[in-house]
Amino acid sequence: MSTSVDSGPNSRARVGERIASQQVIWNWPVIMLFSRLALFAFWQAILALIFAVLGWASPWNASIAWWPVSAILSNLVSLLLLIGLARQEGMSYFDYLNFERRTLWRDLLISLGILVISAPLAYIPNVALAQALFGDPQQTFELMFHSLPLWAAYLSLVLFPISIALAELPTYFGYTMPRLAVLTGRGWAAVSLAALFLSLQHTTLPLIFDWRFILWRAVMFLPFALLVAIALYWRPRLLAFLMIGHGLIDLQVGLIILTESSR
Repeated sequence: MSTSVDSGPNSRARVGERIASQQVIWNWPVIMLFSRLALFAFWQAILALIFAVLGWASPWNASIAWWPVSAILSNLVSLLLLIGLARQEGMSYFDYLNFERRTLWRDLLISLGILVISAPLAYIPNVALAQALFGDPQQTFELMFHSLPLWAAYLSLVLFPISIALAELPTYFGYTMPRLAVLTGRGWAAVSLAALFLSLQHTTLPLIFDWRFILWRAVMFLPFALLVAIALYWRPRLLAFLMIGHGLIDLQVGLIILTESSR
């Protein structure tokens, strides 16, 4: 895949130097690829355990409603991992962003264009697949969104979009994708894996043991993930702008949770 030339500590050229010196090997890029899939399930299990200790009749079902809290806790762990891995490579977290002032306005305009294109790519598969699997997209809404205590709803409104913006795209496209690109020697493989696992992570957020729900969550964001992966492989310095856009999109999720909790 042809790409624009980027420089800086997180450029593929610099990553390649650290891989050549064995400073970066396969283990952490692969772990980070799977990490959020596991973290979402882990924190939901912890919440279910708490509900079990408190004597709830169906602790796992109770934990499903708290998936925004599972997401926030997972995002914090992802962020700590990203910071730690950056330090191992002599970088800072902000080096993942590949930000360049000289191309700021051009990158901003390109990012806005990508976000406009991505909106139908995120929405149409979501609704179409829900209709095909459940017969009514409203059923997926009812599985996903439940009332929370108001303090948890307000916490989700603030921390969910901020934490996911800081953790999700940097995990897959700031850290993992450029390292897999160099390790495999195949840009298309890195793009495909990063996009696939960004989409698959949703199967455990929340983890509901219904094959239709799992399939819906696994595939619904795949076109969006592929678009973002290709864009960031081509132009890594768009990451900061797409992170902001991602956070603003997920602010809507917080508002839905608050609305459901306020009824």
